[in-house]
Amino acid sequence: MLPKKNVMLGLVFAVVPLFQASSTVIAADAPAPAATPAAVVAPAAPPAPAPITDPVKLRERGQILALSCSGCHGTDGKSASIIPSIYGKTTGYIESALRDFKSGARMSTVMSRHAKGYTDDEIHLIAEYFGNLSKKKN
Repeated sequence: MLPKKNVMLGLVFAVVPLFQASSTVIAADAPAPAATPAAVVAPAAPPAPAPITDPVKLRERGQILALSCSGCHGTDGKSASIIPSIYGKTTGYIESALRDFKSGARMSTVMSRHAKGYTDDEIHLIAEYFGNLSKKKN
């Protein structure tokens, strides 16, 4: 007599192909979906939000975007590990580096992926935030 373990394994192998075959038949016998009007398929896009022009709100947005950088580059861009510090770098340097990572002109395993997730405006706000940190008194 076979142990229970082998019997159960045999049942699984015997049932799986039957299940797959039956689901294929069911899918093939399913009725085609009804046609829908174009207006239902592609609804009008919501209006774009108004651009932020208030300097205080722009700084706040840059600070919020920069929070994702602190996990690797340290709080306020002061890295305590092998990851480079961005504290003390100029706004232009940071913006140029992020754009290069985004375009692929500068290679990195991680930063290229991060930079591609930001718009050019967001990259500018992040660079402004970190670029202005070293100008403040700490």
